[in-house]
Parts: sequence; C-alpha cells; structure tokens
Amino acid sequence: MRTLLMASLLIVPAHTASHGVLPVEPELTTRLDELYDHEARLFIMLYSLKGNGQVDYVTGRLVQEYARSNYGNPLYQTEDQPLFYWWDHTMWNDPEQDGVNGNERVYQENIDFDILRYKPCAFNGQPC
Repeated sequence: MRTLLMASLLIVPAHTASHGVLPVEPELTTRLDELYDHEARLFIMLYSLKGNGQVDYVTGRLVQEYARSNYGNPLYQTEDQPLFYWWDHTMWNDPEQDGVNGNERVYQENIDFDILRYKPCAFNGQPC
C-alpha cells in the first residue's frame, strides 16, 4: 500500500491551475541588471516587465565558460535558453532549456528572487 501511495504522489503534475502562463523571456530593452552566481554557475538577468524599474521577471542560464577580457571585464558563454525563471512569486524549471513553450515545471512556489544575496547594498532600498 505504501508503494502505491508513493507512486501516486510522483505522478501529480507540478504545474497547477493556480499559476498563470509563464511569459516568454522579455526583450533586452526591459533588462535592469545582470548577475553571475559563481556558486551555481548561473548567469542571471533581471527584468522589469511593467517598465517601472522593479524586478518582476528573472532568468538564470547555465554558464559553460567564464573568462575575463584583456580589460578585466567578465565574459560568459551561456546556454541559449534559461534553466530557471522567477515570475509571479514562483520559480520555474526548464530542464530541456528549450525556451518558454509550456513544458516548464513549477520548481518552488511562494518565492521571490532574493537580490540581497547578490547585492547586499540593496538592503532597505539603498542604491548600489
């Protein structure tokens, strides 16, 4: 009986009706900032879909290679499509990294992107 219960829990779809449809990745004109997570090897782009300067959409791409230019600027070779998306208090996973096309899975609910992890100077709205 226990095995049957476990099996039934595994087939429950991760995407539920309580979530809206994940918007496609925005145009670069709405990008506010970019970050590199050395620990997770993710190149993260922060967007403002509403255009009000507030981050409301985030993507995370796996970094294949990281280097510095002759001038010291970071250079990233990333996957073409994101592995993670943060939108509407939900973190989405796209293990096939094929862009937003409906096969994304809810990875975690009721979560916002924690910019303070990368920019502690943003605490209490301070400019960085």
